[in-house]
Amino acid sequence: MFKTLLVSGAAVSAAVLASPAFAGPFVNVENNAAFVGGDGLNSKYAGSVTDVHVGIDGNGDYTSWYMQAGPALISPQNGDADVELSGKIGGSVVVTADEKLSLYGEISFITVDDFDRANLGTKLGAKYNF
Repeated sequence: MFKTLLVSGAAVSAAVLASPAFAGPFVNVENNAAFVGGDGLNSKYAGSVTDVHVGIDGNGDYTSWYMQAGPALISPQNGDADVELSGKIGGSVVVTADEKLSLYGEISFITVDDFDRANLGTKLGAKYNF
């Protein structure tokens, strides 16, 4: 599965990089914490994942895109810390003539057990600017 992910990412990357839009490098550090049980503020901290990514992004007249990857520092509340590989690729496109409505999407991954398999996630949405 991981090989399929890499091949798919390479194909998308080639298509994106072939676009005439300017691409710029960036660093993105992001922490995602999880809370479980209880209701609302009574939930208990379960742990976090901190992504330390290097990426590239760009845009065209009606599009924007990005791809990034790097280590994911996994810190469970009651377990051993670990390091895996994570990454994301995504973008958005304006879909109306007045440029008020755009659609966006993202595919993300994180490896498990030293590259034996990868967990995938998706994000799809729409944004309307008033």
